[in-house]
Amino acid sequence: MIPRSLGSAARRLTAASTRACASSAYAARRPCPPSHGDVAGDDEILPTPHRPEPEERRRGEHRREFSFITMASRDHSSLTQQLLEFQHDTVDEVGAEHDPFMDLKARFMDFKQQNYVEKFSNYQNLAEQQTPKFMVVACADSRVCPTSILGFQPGEAFTVRNIANLVPPYEHGGSETSAGLEFAVNSLQVQNVLVVGHSRCGGIQALMSMKDDSSSGSFIKKWVSFGKSARLSTKAAAGNLSFDMQCTHCEKESINSSLLNLLTHPWIEKRVNECTLSLHGGYYNFVDCTFEKWTLEYREGMEGGSKYAIRNRSTWS
Repeated sequence: MIPRSLGSAARRLTAASTRACASSAYAARRPCPPSHGDVAGDDEILPTPHRPEPEERRRGEHRREFSFITMASRDHSSLTQQLLEFQHDTVDEVGAEHDPFMDLKARFMDFKQQNYVEKFSNYQNLAEQQTPKFMVVACADSRVCPTSILGFQPGEAFTVRNIANLVPPYEHGGSETSAGLEFAVNSLQVQNVLVVGHSRCGGIQALMSMKDDSSSGSFIKKWVSFGKSARLSTKAAAGNLSFDMQCTHCEKESINSSLLNLLTHPWIEKRVNECTLSLHGGYYNFVDCTFEKWTLEYREGMEGGSKYAIRNRSTWS
């Protein structure tokens, strides 16, 4: 049984708490009094909310951006942790028979047994360093794999693949292709840069289909616009031909355009002038399985007054 004195105290405490809650609720509902800059009438006017100054807004945006970065960091850290904790050879039983990676796994195991194990010392050397002789810029088209076409072995070719195998000019600034070229030429000191184009290129078709006044937000159209000079040359030389034949012409024209864009990179031009780097074009026709190869010569005072010429052209068929 609770003593009477304690029961009275509890009742007084409960009543006080109830009055405080009611007072707080009323205060929350009651309109704020007018501020010094407001006009009071029959209805009370709420004060104008504080609007942050530009510097405050910038700090607020920075905090939101930092919050986003922090959240993204937590997200990918969490994913990485899941990978670290993942057990080998764990495959969901449901739908495993339809997993496209099962075939890739079999191919990888064949590669490991027939290549890696048999050439173990070679792969151990590659684990320490790479010394490729070629830097290859090829199209991302799934039908055009330079390793399969030209038989490159691991360590022989540093490769970048993009839409329509384009090389932007140096003035454009950074891109994945430019970064790859800088690393291959300056760090790996490759001896050859090979730009490989191909037949029925969708990127070139997009380039040739562009309107002159096009202002599309498409990433593809913005990228292939680096080939506009090749498009103009094609229109001038083959404008009377069918669209497909114009595209075929432009596929080769864009390779030469990319070769000239390579020379706008100062570290490439320097090594070409020093004869420690050669620039080559290649065209793979997968319709009849032929490959054309040529070399761009670049030096002052050539015949005809030009600085550029095509040399060592050959067709492999």
